[in-house]
Amino acid sequence: MFLIANVLTPDQLNRLNSIFDDADGFVDGRKTAGRRAARVKRNEQLGAEAEDLSEAQSIIVTALNSHPTFRRLTDPKRIAPPLISRYDKGMSYGAHVDDAMVGRGAMRSDISITVFLNDPNDYDGGELVIHTGGSAGTAVKGVAGSAVIYAANTLHSVSEVVSGQRRVAVTWCQSLVRSAEHRAILADMAKVRDLLFSTAPDAEETDAAARSYSNLLRLWAEP
Repeated sequence: MFLIANVLTPDQLNRLNSIFDDADGFVDGRKTAGRRAARVKRNEQLGAEAEDLSEAQSIIVTALNSHPTFRRLTDPKRIAPPLISRYDKGMSYGAHVDDAMVGRGAMRSDISITVFLNDPNDYDGGELVIHTGGSAGTAVKGVAGSAVIYAANTLHSVSEVVSGQRRVAVTWCQSLVRSAEHRAILADMAKVRDLLFSTAPDAEETDAAARSYSNLLRLWAEP
């Protein structure tokens, strides 16, 4: 699990929140949930016919694709059109695992992504809880404009909103690298490579790090 800061700019956040404020096309979120998840999903999201849905989705996908930390951690091949979701008082999402295939089976979900669209002080409750092993889970409530990414096969839930409104965009990424273990190694290699690029651009070690990263990606990637 990684929390990535400043995925969205203030201007992007303002536009997305104005879409929330003006939209009248929110529908029951269970319409896009899998058979099992629909039993525990209680939220609303912009429906397919909503006027500004495509603009909101484009803002989110463009921001993710252009963020260097997101790219380093995920090696994205495709990002699904995001669900633009809101949770009002009393709404929640019980423990569930995301579908393996999303977008009518068009892509594999390797990585789940939640982008936070409003300030955590705007609502009480509504934490994203990521359950690992037998633990009670890790609660995440990111600041507006940040994103949390985690393995899509992880059990997770959203706590009940006690007051206010939680605004998020949720999407999935199919990585060029199927294995989460391999993605972690590549992310570490990219971090070392980029540091050497900036501190020792002419060093032999910099070339070695760049070569090792490229060769590992070549070995593990599934174009």
